[in-house]
Amino acid sequence: MDLDIPPGFEFGVATSAWQIDGDVAGRGRCNWDDFAAIPGKILDGSNGEPACDHVHRLDEDLDLLAWLGVDAYRFSFSWPRVLPDGVGAISSSGMDFYERLVDGLLERNIKPVATMFHWDTPSTIEAAGGWPNRDTAYRFADYAAILGERFGDRVDRWATLNEPWCSAFLGYCSGYFAPGRTEPGASLEAAYNLILGHGLAVQRLREVGARNLGIVLNLTPVIAETDQMQAAADHVDRLQNGIFLDLLAGRGISPALRESCASVTDWSFARDEDNAILATPIDWLGENYYSVFRIAEPSADGGGGVGQDTAAIPACPPLRFAPRPPFTAMGWEILPEGLEMALRLATDALPGVPIWICENGLATDDVIDETGVHDPLRSDYIGEHIRALLRAGEKGFDVRGYCAWSLMDNLEWSSGWTMKFGIVHVDPDTGTRTPKDSALWYRDFLAARS
Repeated sequence: MDLDIPPGFEFGVATSAWQIDGDVAGRGRCNWDDFAAIPGKILDGSNGEPACDHVHRLDEDLDLLAWLGVDAYRFSFSWPRVLPDGVGAISSSGMDFYERLVDGLLERNIKPVATMFHWDTPSTIEAAGGWPNRDTAYRFADYAAILGERFGDRVDRWATLNEPWCSAFLGYCSGYFAPGRTEPGASLEAAYNLILGHGLAVQRLREVGARNLGIVLNLTPVIAETDQMQAAADHVDRLQNGIFLDLLAGRGISPALRESCASVTDWSFARDEDNAILATPIDWLGENYYSVFRIAEPSADGGGGVGQDTAAIPACPPLRFAPRPPFTAMGWEILPEGLEMALRLATDALPGVPIWICENGLATDDVIDETGVHDPLRSDYIGEHIRALLRAGEKGFDVRGYCAWSLMDNLEWSSGWTMKFGIVHVDPDTGTRTPKDSALWYRDFLAARS
């Protein structure tokens, strides 16, 4: 691609712990282990063992990153690998693994970008109420301080949370994600406590000298397909984007959201004295961009449409999600120009905060033959989104980097191994890694930047 890439702009890839690590015996149990043990919750019946066996194949995967030529690698710490019971004794073997990971990245001149929580809540914490329990925010901050003390001198950028929307609303409202609860009021309390935990964690991290602190949100533009659906679209936007941006900006829960969700909560958990913690300043904001939400009139059968379940929206009014083709294998609309719309959401809410795209990618069907693993749609997708991002930068958006999701095929949460997001193919039976055509394309693109 003939692109004008700003000096210092970073390119990388991303993964998360539960999806790739394996070695379940080497850590405490988490909510996703418990969820996967319930028949029917994971589409193909898979679970966290062995996943991609990343713990035992760490050196191989580090060499793969070096071969790609990425500037940065975004990974996640596993809370139960660091603290098997969520609190208390620190696992020496868990910390040793992350020492090897962080130091191995630095040895290969790759910046470690660490996420502290990518949805794997320790089972003990979940059993005590999980994120709807305010105490979880404080336990998370304790955990964050442990990481900051140990790795703050080497991790380049920290994200407290990944996509709190998913933890809150897929986990506690629709039940599609762990822990599988269907309690709309509890999901709103979870969303609030997640940002409270983020703010407390940032404060504790600064106390121990960690730098470059942020959070990663899955900001998603919401588009009303007709004027009549604008009110419904506004409700979705307030829950998908607004609740998190408002809390981070120190505005608290908006009056409009208080009113539209009054049927499922009295908001008694939202305390004015929390606002300073919730709005603790951050150094950067991560955005994960995959698609947009189009809101249309409900179908005759009341279905939510392709790609999104209305059950994840507390107090959801009658509506239908109506993405337009082309679609990914997940049913998500492919719309590179929506990336600029997502950047606008962040910039308007948090002006002056630089932005990294921390995830962007698609699930698609690969073609495997004797010549390799072929995924032409993925290379085109990544290339077009990089173009869209750089165009947005030329318009004045302060964007500093891009991470493709994902380094390798892995456990795609409730979909198991049925959805492939990786630029590297992983055989779920043998663990063998095979770079796809998209990995070869990305490697060549990165090598040609100079």
